[in-house]
Amino acid sequence: MLKIGNIEMKNNVVLAPMAGVCNPAFRLIAKEFGCGLVCAEMVSDKAILHGNKRTLEMLFVDEREKPLSLQIFGGDRESLVEAAKVVDKQTNADIIDINMGCPVPKVTKCDAGARWLLDPNKIYEMVSAVVDVVDKPVTVKMRIGWDSEHIYAVENAQAVERAGGSAVSVHGRTREQLYTGKANWDIIRDVKEAVSIPVIGNGDVVTPEDAQRMLEHTGCDGVMIGRGALGNPWMLYRTVHYLTTGELLADPTPREKMEVAIVHMDRLAKLKGEAVAVREMRKHLAWYLKGLPGAARVKDAIMEETSRDNMVHILEQYIVSLSEDGVQSGSKTAELKVTTV
Repeated sequence: MLKIGNIEMKNNVVLAPMAGVCNPAFRLIAKEFGCGLVCAEMVSDKAILHGNKRTLEMLFVDEREKPLSLQIFGGDRESLVEAAKVVDKQTNADIIDINMGCPVPKVTKCDAGARWLLDPNKIYEMVSAVVDVVDKPVTVKMRIGWDSEHIYAVENAQAVERAGGSAVSVHGRTREQLYTGKANWDIIRDVKEAVSIPVIGNGDVVTPEDAQRMLEHTGCDGVMIGRGALGNPWMLYRTVHYLTTGELLADPTPREKMEVAIVHMDRLAKLKGEAVAVREMRKHLAWYLKGLPGAARVKDAIMEETSRDNMVHILEQYIVSLSEDGVQSGSKTAELKVTTV
């Protein structure tokens, strides 16, 4: 099991805080698919303090998602501390996570995100300042370094620990790599050996077997899954099951994928309204359809749609066409309780 501060998870599989993806609609599906901890997408400290409506909506936590980690980012100590106080006292998140891995220029130019990776002293100062004023456990998500010449993962993780951080998640790529190349699990192992707080490994985990290899190679306490879960929350369930029992469950059928995609869309609609939900679901449906037979023509059709009912009709017709073509769509990977709201 994974324990961060006083928060105990039922397993050590963690959903990564992906921007534009990890809203309550998707997080709840991840939780229903067995994920031990879900992480919300990062939120700007200054946007929290300015009371930005969209930002405050991003702080919403459905009780069914818990335990949940809410991630903030910023480069100014005073505003980061004040934003952390808001998350601590005015949300029902369980954990406050500080982002020091985001590679996007508009974030790093503000001395936030991955920019911290160059200065262990700043990490200590910022994290300790937050830890001192909040009651919730404070964690950090980081990359191994800024570039191949500046890899301070061990020093940075030790700074987090000295500052009172309760855990650190390590993505095995540098800021320069973005999401290309191969994640360096050796450095994640070095971090695990250098600190006593829980370490969660991240990077290149796209199958349950990858998760097992990550844990064995690094000795880390948890495994974080990001892009491997896009349009594929079954990856989370299959990983939990595999790590627990050693049994590798079958991939979901096309019908199962489309049924959950519709639940996902309906939850988004409840959160954001039909028009916004349908637009956002275009990218998600592209992920749900990835690798399925005849997916290209379905993607073309949904990219022009603005109606929820028309989207559902397209997906239902797609399933019918697969049945007519003899593609199996009735077997179940598991009895998963995914509600319709």
